[in-house]
Amino acid sequence: MELLLNHIKKYVELNDEQLTHISKSFNIITTAKRELLLNEGEMCTHLYFVVKGCLRMFYADEKGVEQTIQFALENWWMTDIDAFNKRKKSLFSIQALEKTTLIGIHKTDFDFLLSDQPSLEKYFRIIYERAYSASLYRMKYARSSKEDFYYLFCSKYPDFLQRVPQKLLASFLGLTPEYLSELRKKNSKVRS
Repeated sequence: MELLLNHIKKYVELNDEQLTHISKSFNIITTAKRELLLNEGEMCTHLYFVVKGCLRMFYADEKGVEQTIQFALENWWMTDIDAFNKRKKSLFSIQALEKTTLIGIHKTDFDFLLSDQPSLEKYFRIIYERAYSASLYRMKYARSSKEDFYYLFCSKYPDFLQRVPQKLLASFLGLTPEYLSELRKKNSKVRS
């Protein structure tokens, strides 16, 4: 819980009483590797903060092929934000890629917490703005050359390269696993 509270305190000021109240609204959740937290078509009731581990968000396309659209490592949030906010069925699935420790909050508790702790409105606005900016950034560079996009991703998010299976990383980057393998080989030759 301390990791979450420290993350919140980086963006907004809170006193000890507020921190205690906030921590009581969340639950600690542990998952097994490959465990699904949310299935496409289920009601999205939780927002997750990653304490340790890695999550991915994905959907199955018309051919049944899984398309990864987002990852979350330590100190990142994940949910199907539209389904969570509108209390509707998710268009996406969320899966733990590793044994993962999360801090989760149910939508009802989340809404109450935001009304009870106005400073959290600011915190989540900042978090959502950052996520939206990252999404726009990804869209822009995903339309550049695939090679440039891969190198940009490597420089910005090197932790993912070691922790995310190549097939899932390729899906996220819009590459085939074979092409990603070629880029990795080419990149390792450049560094040696």
